[in-house]
Amino acid sequence: MTHIPGIVITGASGRMGQMLIKTVTDSDQARLVGVVERTGHDWIGQDVGTAMGGQALGVTVTDDPLEAFAQAQAVIDFTAPEATLEFAALAAQARCVHVIGTTGMSDEQIAALEPASRHAVIVRAGNMSLGVNLLVQLTKKVAAALDEDFDIEVIEGHHHHKVDAPSGTALMLGEAAAEGRGVNLADVSDRGRDGITGARKRGDIGFHAIRGGDIVGEHDVLFAAPGERIVLRHLATDRAIFARGALKAALWGQGKAPGQYDMVDVLGL
Repeated sequence: MTHIPGIVITGASGRMGQMLIKTVTDSDQARLVGVVERTGHDWIGQDVGTAMGGQALGVTVTDDPLEAFAQAQAVIDFTAPEATLEFAALAAQARCVHVIGTTGMSDEQIAALEPASRHAVIVRAGNMSLGVNLLVQLTKKVAAALDEDFDIEVIEGHHHHKVDAPSGTALMLGEAAAEGRGVNLADVSDRGRDGITGARKRGDIGFHAIRGGDIVGEHDVLFAAPGERIVLRHLATDRAIFARGALKAALWGQGKAPGQYDMVDVLGL
């Protein structure tokens, strides 16, 4: 009989947490073996299915991640940067695949994942969808083909609850554009224009964040030159695409060598 990997979901009560729980429980390729919430949350000690307002799933919400991880082969984590760093160390201790969809991580926090990746598989991406990762590859190719006569602007929109900006996906797209041009994004990033800013600097990559309503995720990469514009666009209408991508990453990571990977690796792009 084929072994079905056990999955733990962190941040169980959040919108992505609940979507991930549903995706795993609906899958015939994985099983839900644990869910984690922060200490003091009113879901602690409850069956997660009941806490979500449905039928019991036989999995109790815990605030002890190591105990949960010890039963699992993978952890899917869409939480906050500080929590993700703690989970990375514990997932490595348990030798679990750690799938990270957490956004808003600083360069220092990303670098701090390195010790954990020596002992376990980490798959980290600002966006887990197939469409977005294709858009990233297209952005890199278009940026490489065009010179600095084409200004590059990344425009992203999300729901009004999102706490970080630019989004992780927007930064992925900016990195792709910078890589295509052979430059460092940190040297050409242009964010938050306000007031008398002066003319746009040639070669900069601009970012703009829209927050409103229940927008799941909208990303445009605009290449604008005198007389013409090229727009690459991805619209997400259901966050289930991110949950499906994360589960795909958790399954892909089984049996892989320890290290840091991304969705380009998972999707074979």
